[in-house]
Amino acid sequence: MIKVLCYSLKTKSLPVGLIARSVSTSGVLNENHRCKLLVVGGGAGGCSVAAKASNKLGEGKVIVLEPADKHYYQPMFTLIGGGIKKLDDSCRPMKTVLPALATWIKDSAAKFEPESNTVYTSNGDKIEYEYLLVAVGLQLHYDKIPGLLEALAVPNGKVCSNYSPKYVDRTFQSLQNFKSGNAVFTFPNSPVKCPGAPQKILYIAEHYLRKTNKRKNAQLQYNTSLPVLFGVKHYADALWEIVKKRDINVNLRTNLVEVKPATDEAVFENLDKPDERFTVKYEFLHVTPPMGAPDVLKACKSLVNEVGFVDVSKDTLQHQKFSNIFAIGDCSSSPNSKTAASV
Repeated sequence: MIKVLCYSLKTKSLPVGLIARSVSTSGVLNENHRCKLLVVGGGAGGCSVAAKASNKLGEGKVIVLEPADKHYYQPMFTLIGGGIKKLDDSCRPMKTVLPALATWIKDSAAKFEPESNTVYTSNGDKIEYEYLLVAVGLQLHYDKIPGLLEALAVPNGKVCSNYSPKYVDRTFQSLQNFKSGNAVFTFPNSPVKCPGAPQKILYIAEHYLRKTNKRKNAQLQYNTSLPVLFGVKHYADALWEIVKKRDINVNLRTNLVEVKPATDEAVFENLDKPDERFTVKYEFLHVTPPMGAPDVLKACKSLVNEVGFVDVSKDTLQHQKFSNIFAIGDCSSSPNSKTAASV
């Protein structure tokens, strides 16, 4: 993708107006911007390509559209949830990780118009580009599981999730508070960023419970929507040996559909028999939330495929219809696993 994009950037360009030469955090609404390359998203993929491109193109040619003040190294969240790292270890101010030669507009995309090479921001700005890189990641849908947000709001509660900086500290707190009973871990019926992460915290938690002499009073359960323990058979075979050795109960094709914080109960459905549901009483519940393409992408039908991911070639990450558009990371339709690193 980098080679194709960089080659494209070398080609004869359309006239481009002057743009700001420094980090932009302007609060002025309804501004117009133009750039050679617009990078939407300041995560791992967006930062990497913006740095590469701005070094090639020079100052003021690349705009990064990103609303967040902080950049998180998300693969570390597993270790934070396991009490091995602190949240601050995973975080840097966004202005320190974005390339100095790029212009940062601290805002989010509200509308894509690929037919006119334009993106509109939430604050009403208009950005015209010659080339576009979409790197907006996945959207977390905690709200799609009834009762989950309420459970995650309970102080010192039993429900946690490593998938958000808002909730990741709850995981180790919940582990420390655990005394005995069911410790339940879930994998949703949706695309997931880092599909191994729901199991990583399972094994780290099991180790912690053994180390703190709580394991004999704990029943560990891993409920996954998938028909296999892991997508690669070679590793799945090894993982089956691990869960058997550690006495972890695995339920395949099992999906979390409701959390009842008042009674500490989780409701699951059997995906092979949709009318069949069962309830588990928990003393610890780690939830991997449903995820999907961001709403702003799904609203632009010409940009995405039928499930809302940017429709790109799996070989070049170049858009199938608009040759000046690329996508990288979790928001693309690339068939590879949605992950940036391993722990």
